[in-house]
Amino acid sequence: MRSRRKLRFRLIVTFTLFGFGLSALFASAAINIRTRVEEQLINSALQDEVDSLNQKVRNNQPVSFEILKGATFSDRTIYKAPLPWQNLDTGVHDIFDVGADGKPRHYKVAVRRQGGIINFLEFDVSRDELGKRQLLTSVIAAVFLFALLSLVLGVWLSSRVLRPVTDLARRLRDFRRVGKAEALAPHFADDEVGELAVALDEYATRLTAVVERDREFNSDVSHELRTPLAVIASTTELLQGSPDLTDKLRERLKRIERASRQATELIEALLLLSRAERRGPTRGEVTDVAKVASDVIESQRPQMGGKPIDIELVSDGSVAVNAPASVLSVALTNLIGNAIKYTMEGKVTVRVLEGRIDVIDTGPGIKPEDAEKLFQRGIRGESATGGGAGLGLAIVRRLCDLYGWDVSLRPRPDMAGAISTIDFR
Repeated sequence: MRSRRKLRFRLIVTFTLFGFGLSALFASAAINIRTRVEEQLINSALQDEVDSLNQKVRNNQPVSFEILKGATFSDRTIYKAPLPWQNLDTGVHDIFDVGADGKPRHYKVAVRRQGGIINFLEFDVSRDELGKRQLLTSVIAAVFLFALLSLVLGVWLSSRVLRPVTDLARRLRDFRRVGKAEALAPHFADDEVGELAVALDEYATRLTAVVERDREFNSDVSHELRTPLAVIASTTELLQGSPDLTDKLRERLKRIERASRQATELIEALLLLSRAERRGPTRGEVTDVAKVASDVIESQRPQMGGKPIDIELVSDGSVAVNAPASVLSVALTNLIGNAIKYTMEGKVTVRVLEGRIDVIDTGPGIKPEDAEKLFQRGIRGESATGGGAGLGLAIVRRLCDLYGWDVSLRPRPDMAGAISTIDFR
């Protein structure tokens, strides 16, 4: 909605500024042309009159002219002329002084000096300046009037131009609310908006096909993978009840059972993530963080592979989250598994605090600038060895984002190692 208003506002402002600028340009050109033409006409008329006066005086002809004031002096009587006139050369001059009424006065004086005779003609341009001011006032009023008309026209045109876009946005919102996509193109003309509607229809068709394939894939995975995992779990449970099992075989069966349970939890978490990213996260199940952390630690002990590592769970209080246990288990399995994997010796501490859980290791650590990159898909740490596609932390980030948790990774400030944290607040 804000983008549409912004576009409409830009159309209105553009049209208004265009109308204002065009009106101002024409007004400026009209005033400039009038001033130039008037100046040339007045100067030419004054020069012709003073030349005519000079000729009549020299020929002792009667002096007659229509200009308001005129005077003739000789070199000996020039001192009788007004002071501003006495040193003027032949030509037309602008004089600015104060009139008898004390107000500023502007007039033009045409001068002709020839053979010791000096002729003056005075032309008062006050009325001309009054006309200029009236013209300027009229032009300014016309500019603002045209700008106002441009504004009104811009508002009207923008609403008409954007009406198909508004209709398209409304239909898209209706589709989202109803949850059923209908063809958009039949409702619009064969223009740019119609092309956009056709493109949206094609995109909706492809998107619907992708969603259907995703739904079918989730259904297939849910059925095809859960069934063999359930068979493995039940068979392992039956085998563990056999009285003739050796301790070594019993330990291997426990590892198979833990791996089967982890695979089941991972599948459930991924399926839940796939569904929840479309519909929203699943709520209603309260999970004890410390209990899940304890189960994950026990399931990860076989990954130590004989390394001199001590795994410790420290709980400073009871922390519960509103999320399925499988989601939290997958997240903690990745974080604790990474801590065990990269720690060659020392200690891995899982600390449950108020509103968060920390996994602290004594491994090689990470660079501060690489901490955020490790949550990207396909990115692995510099000290990573063996197999792995770099997807574990990316899955953790997606699960945490889904449930509003904050997951972070940073180096230990006091010694080598890293600290991974899930903040549930």
